[in-house]
Amino acid sequence: MRDFRDAKAMAKTLREALHAKSITFTNSESQELVARILGFRDWNVLAANIHATQPPAKSVSSETSIRARAEIPLVPMRDLVLFPHMISRVFVAREKTRQAVEHALASDRRVLVVAQRHGGDDHPGTLEALYPVGVIANVVDRQTQVDGTLKVTVCGLQRTGMVRLTDEGFLAAEITPIDDERGQSAEAAALSSAVLDAYQTYAEVDFSALPPGSKARFGLPSIGNPSLLADTVAPLLSTPIEQKQQLLETNDVVTRLHRLIELMSDGRPKAVAKY
Repeated sequence: MRDFRDAKAMAKTLREALHAKSITFTNSESQELVARILGFRDWNVLAANIHATQPPAKSVSSETSIRARAEIPLVPMRDLVLFPHMISRVFVAREKTRQAVEHALASDRRVLVVAQRHGGDDHPGTLEALYPVGVIANVVDRQTQVDGTLKVTVCGLQRTGMVRLTDEGFLAAEITPIDDERGQSAEAAALSSAVLDAYQTYAEVDFSALPPGSKARFGLPSIGNPSLLADTVAPLLSTPIEQKQQLLETNDVVTRLHRLIELMSDGRPKAVAKY
């Protein structure tokens, strides 16, 4: 029986069947339709889920391969803090960043996404110009816009710190991955429910109105994994980049959950819906 991992074949079959009936569907249109039939928001989200189920090229875990990587192409962001497990579309116009993406696509598709300290900085080529912690991400897909800008979909994997930068046509960083602390503790598990309750109030979301099993489809957080919960809620908050970066740099999950509750209870504007 087919499941979402067969989506590309299903999209091709659908396109061919419609063509036989003189109905023309582009590849993108058939993929988007299959994604919605399978219950995903769009093809990019489905593609990220398919990629996550595929085994790595070598018989090592994703974490091990990240640790073994001395340098990784760098994608500096003006106005985005990427979190682990987060899927985001980013637009690449700077030539060095474009070269970094192309290099990643020609190798293992991994880049380091890091926020800039100053959004107006067109050439953030030093450690001082960037925040010290970013996220290793998979490049899920790449599309070239009419004006030459690249639209890239990335899927966050793991927090990592930067040790030094190199510049040989594109920026790359020597990295040191960061592991969660107290993510499986009883205190983190207890705080998870409090964070979810705070988020319901903050974003005015009524989880009880959703059909069973549909929370994940709408991109809503789950309390099954405290670290994942924290990293799902963080990008949904209407807070400045500096505060989101502080959450990213907090590898202690208990502290991160406490900080989220504080941010959601201090009277800031409601979260922007991104479902």
